[in-house]
Amino acid sequence: MTTTASASGEHDRSPAGLEVSAAFATTLETPEHIRIAEELGYQRAWLYDTPQQSPDVWMCLALAAERTQRIGIGPGVLVPALRHPMVNASGAAALERLAPGRVAVAFGTGYTGRRAMGQQPVSWTYLSRYVKAFRALLRGETAEWEGSPLRMLHTAGSLPSTSDTIPVYIGAIGPKGIEIASSLGDGLFVAGGGVPDRAKEFEKVSYLAVGTVLGDGETLDSERLRTAAGPGLAQVFHISYEFGGAEAVKALPGGSDWLAVVQKTPEVQRHLAVHNGHLLHLNDADTAAWDAGGHALVEHVTLTGTAGDVLAKVQDLAANGVTEIMYQPAGDIRRELEAFADAVGIRR
Repeated sequence: MTTTASASGEHDRSPAGLEVSAAFATTLETPEHIRIAEELGYQRAWLYDTPQQSPDVWMCLALAAERTQRIGIGPGVLVPALRHPMVNASGAAALERLAPGRVAVAFGTGYTGRRAMGQQPVSWTYLSRYVKAFRALLRGETAEWEGSPLRMLHTAGSLPSTSDTIPVYIGAIGPKGIEIASSLGDGLFVAGGGVPDRAKEFEKVSYLAVGTVLGDGETLDSERLRTAAGPGLAQVFHISYEFGGAEAVKALPGGSDWLAVVQKTPEVQRHLAVHNGHLLHLNDADTAAWDAGGHALVEHVTLTGTAGDVLAKVQDLAANGVTEIMYQPAGDIRRELEAFADAVGIRR
């Protein structure tokens, strides 16, 4: 068990003008990747809660806690409908005991965690009730859920050392979500699209970015780039299809080729074809889009470019109110973490 506390999110800003953290599409290798991130100087590591494709997020966070001493850790984002609030409260409490002062959690309505299983995201009303119950439980209070009172009956040794020690971030972009994040959370978690106009109203704004630092003379259709930045680029096709349908995808370079593959799957199971490999690797449709010219978008829709380009993009995010960049590597994880750390000036 580690006992060295870190003021997660309370560090001095990096040369890039904000806190630099990592985010991971959770695998069994992720605890080791978090150890590497700590070694390089990243301030926090967020893990996706995507049980349709990943091992349990709390298990992997606990393993990471045992391997590290300083870096902040937490799930980002938890999807309320996947677990009873008591289950997440218990998991958060145990993690805080393993990594005192280093834990934060984020909640969202479930873009991938729900859609990849054929379900719609939960409502903001449901998320609000859930987070209120979660926080009350961690404070040792009696909360109500599904018509019954409940309270954490754990021994003192498996509860947080003091109440309200775990910051809660809310994943939101639109007006309703922003209002709930403002009233309910300790920070705003942005995992898609641009920086919301109201970001500067928040003391803490965490922004998820995917992409890669280009090597000298590297072209946008390189095989390394396909592996490192392709999964991030693929989200443009996934999101366009979910929210705009086939016509929105057709407007993208390689979109028709992407659709031709996806539409081979019967509609009742199509969500499986769309979300397969989410932020881990390119699925068959994503590969078809990349090969048909979709890779031309990579510099525009991901955090991809030369080291100087990447630093400039991160500094622009800081100027727009972002206080924490959450960089998600893909492919050769160590190489990507090292290159990004060098680009933004945090490497120890």
